[in-house]
Amino acid sequence: MRLRLALAALLLATPAALAEGPAADSGRYSMTPTTNGFLRLDKQSGAVSLCTVNGAAAECRAAADDRAALANEIDRLARKNTDLEQRLAESRRPSALQSLPSREDMGKAMDYAEEFMRRMMRLMREDDKTGRDHI
Repeated sequence: MRLRLALAALLLATPAALAEGPAADSGRYSMTPTTNGFLRLDKQSGAVSLCTVNGAAAECRAAADDRAALANEIDRLARKNTDLEQRLAESRRPSALQSLPSREDMGKAMDYAEEFMRRMMRLMREDDKTGRDHI
């Protein structure tokens, strides 16, 4: 927890240090010196690692709880993505019930058709009585 607070304080205190230097212009990582080594910022993922130098080799470690939190979030998002893809696929699949109108819709359509036919027949009878042409 202290490491996380120290990293956050350092990042907030020195935003210019992270944006400057040769690593900012090219490459994936930005390096910031500390008293025991340096902080490595992954520009693509935002992950911060504390690196120590032992002899000629550098060893970088992300905080364990940070890695676990990231892994949990990745798993959660992967499950959500899978669920959403399944729901989308199901919604696009035509079913027999979706393609047929309901009985209520059919009843309304038939009522409209019947009313239309009655009006047309009434107009035709009126035209016959007046002797007009049916053109």
